[in-house]
Amino acid sequence: MWISLPNIQDIKDILINIRIRDIIDILIVAIAFYKLFMLIRETRAEQLTKGIFALFIFTKLSEWLELYTINWLLRQLMTVGTLAILIVFQPELRRALEYIGRSRFLTKSFVEIKDESLFVVVEEITEAVASLSRQKIGALIVMERKTGLSEVAETGTKIEGQVSSELLINIFIPNTPLHDGAVIIKEDIIKAAGCFLPLTDNMSLSKDLGTRHRAALGISEKSDSLAIVVSEETGAISIAENGSIARYLDIKTLEQILLDMYKPKDSKQSFITKWRRKYEQRNGK
Repeated sequence: MWISLPNIQDIKDILINIRIRDIIDILIVAIAFYKLFMLIRETRAEQLTKGIFALFIFTKLSEWLELYTINWLLRQLMTVGTLAILIVFQPELRRALEYIGRSRFLTKSFVEIKDESLFVVVEEITEAVASLSRQKIGALIVMERKTGLSEVAETGTKIEGQVSSELLINIFIPNTPLHDGAVIIKEDIIKAAGCFLPLTDNMSLSKDLGTRHRAALGISEKSDSLAIVVSEETGAISIAENGSIARYLDIKTLEQILLDMYKPKDSKQSFITKWRRKYEQRNGK
């Protein structure tokens, strides 16, 4: 079976007859699909979406190649899969409807922190980390970026409060209900506290690294988040990103890393890579 492709003349006719209304229609659909894709990227549903798309392509290919048995099986799978999709994507569908209901579906970008509040947020976080470090109070703070951590946030207690050093310090005070878990921060909001994080499977780590450090590495391996750790034994400050960890950071370095995270530059180097390079330059290595 031959598949007919449009020739150059057909393409020219389409371009000549296209109207402004058609362009607007295409742009609206494109923006809507883009926003939906960005919404899906915040969850693990992205891989499921790729699988469904691949299944649809295989169904069409089997139809064009006249593979009737395979095509029938794939069509039945697509029919039954419709109900499964509604069940699997229930949290994402609910969040999408809420997102549209807040009237920010077509206007709000993923990372949206105003310049005037940027330094305030960074100052509050660094002030809290400095205080916790001085008092040798263990802490684990996860900064959400492009990969959504809604599933992780649901394992803890919902906060939805503005980032402040006082709130962060109080959360990690020993013998309080939330001090053992992780705090999830998205933009300038503390989403949840007392959250459980996946531990890293890396068996070559130093035995000096405790549960907080291993949890920080675990979440950095499964997402693009940045995790800040304060050691309960030494008060040392560490940062985990992309499955790597940088230890014994000072407050000034932490502040610069957070500023770079909220206001990223063109460089594609990770924060840990840049920090290590600066460290080697200072020490003449």
